[in-house]
Amino acid sequence: MNLNDLKNDWIQDFANPMIIAGPCSAESESQMLETAKRLKESGAEISAFRAGIWKPRTKPNGFEGVGVIGLNWLKKVKEEFGFKTATEVANAHHVFAALEADVDILWIGARSTVNPFTVQEIAQALRGTNKPVLVKNPVNPDLALWIGALERLLGQGVENIGAIHRGFSTYQKTKYRNIPNWQIALDFKNQFPNIPLFIDPSHICGNRTGLAGVAQEAFNVGYQGAIIESHCDPDNAWSDAAQQITPEVLAEMIHNLQIRNSDISGYEDDMGKHRTLISDLDFQLIELLSQRMKISEKIGVLKKENNIAIFQPERWKVITEYATQKAFETGMSQEFIEKVFKAIHEESIEVQNNIMIDRK
Repeated sequence: MNLNDLKNDWIQDFANPMIIAGPCSAESESQMLETAKRLKESGAEISAFRAGIWKPRTKPNGFEGVGVIGLNWLKKVKEEFGFKTATEVANAHHVFAALEADVDILWIGARSTVNPFTVQEIAQALRGTNKPVLVKNPVNPDLALWIGALERLLGQGVENIGAIHRGFSTYQKTKYRNIPNWQIALDFKNQFPNIPLFIDPSHICGNRTGLAGVAQEAFNVGYQGAIIESHCDPDNAWSDAAQQITPEVLAEMIHNLQIRNSDISGYEDDMGKHRTLISDLDFQLIELLSQRMKISEKIGVLKKENNIAIFQPERWKVITEYATQKAFETGMSQEFIEKVFKAIHEESIEVQNNIMIDRK
């Protein structure tokens, strides 16, 4: 069996979209019960209550979770408010403790997904479970690692699986804590349309202001669920305070989300016309890029003959300023235009490098 053979009917037992919500970290019994109570009273349609029991941190001596005692608080949430429960597991010990506490949904975090040995340990501990297991994308943009983690679970007979898009680390300063890099997630979705895909706007944004926008973008392209951090007193949360929202704000956010219809029946003709035009424009773009690279080759020859460095900072400055101006004039996203020009510039440098070292 491979990933495309999975039916993943488990998600049909939950609301559409499937929302997993709760605090980043379990801090106390009262905090857990207060958050769950307010989530229930808010009217938000929550499929599962989440809380971090163990918290992997970048540096030592930070808050790393309350540990197994928090599992008892999750049990109380389930007993008193009827929520399914969910938590992250990062090693076999976590798995055994969570299964013993009858946690309903488990997920593997981004820091664990990057390490095949860790994922294999977790998969073996989960062997044969019918509980849903979700896998966050790895910290760095590596689609093969993400897919490999799911394959390791399947190899141990874990068939109720899903994926969480939580964004990717970047050295650049952006408005996101972790850049979405939507194309990687959409490549995953194209390869495995049968595997439920969740958005984690909390970790993508790193703040409260962008949560609704990122969640809506995900549902616009057919994601089936979201995992969102909600806390009864977010400003005083012990971890990731800036990205957590109150249950009441979460309820309003969920209410305002628009879930898109994936069925295009009745719109095929209009859709087909527009797609034909896009295909034609895409072909023209490729032709233009080809011509541009041929000119880059000529510049590369001149630089080689005259012993001139390939990278010219002043020229790059002119290009970026021009791109910013054109973005403003056309009403397009400056971030998108800069990304396109950067990709073209990197390819031009590669073309000229090949000429410099006579690489065919």
